[in-house]
Amino acid sequence: MVEATSCGGVVIFRGKILLLYKNFKQKYEGWVLPKGTVEEGETHSETALREVKEESGADATIMKYVGKSQYTFSTPQNQVVKDVHWYLMMADSYYSKPQREEYFMDSGFYKYHEAYHLLKFSNEKQILEKAYAEYLELKKANRWGMKKMN
Repeated sequence: MVEATSCGGVVIFRGKILLLYKNFKQKYEGWVLPKGTVEEGETHSETALREVKEESGADATIMKYVGKSQYTFSTPQNQVVKDVHWYLMMADSYYSKPQREEYFMDSGFYKYHEAYHLLKFSNEKQILEKAYAEYLELKKANRWGMKKMN
């Protein structure tokens, strides 16, 4: 068994959520949140921001740590247990450009209920629910868009 760590973001601009559509050789297909593997010397927040930028082209600011999800998958060599650390992020525009090298074929910002139904994985739906609730709280308190939270 191998352990792996990734970090990603629930990126919101004007109430809409950034999703990426991945299509890997017709084997893997579906809408996902941007995330990726921690590189040597990176903090979790640095990884999350870098991966959002690389996979979607979006410029984002971390507002708050949302939590961790975990899932298991198999490779021909191993069983992999992956921890994913998620951040609530604010984008500076609706701009996104999917990273073709990573098999992302489309991207866009969607209303909450659309994003929720489009997401392929239940653990990402749970993170979206939690992050969107945090977003609404920050907005209600007039703290969304001010500056980075902790």
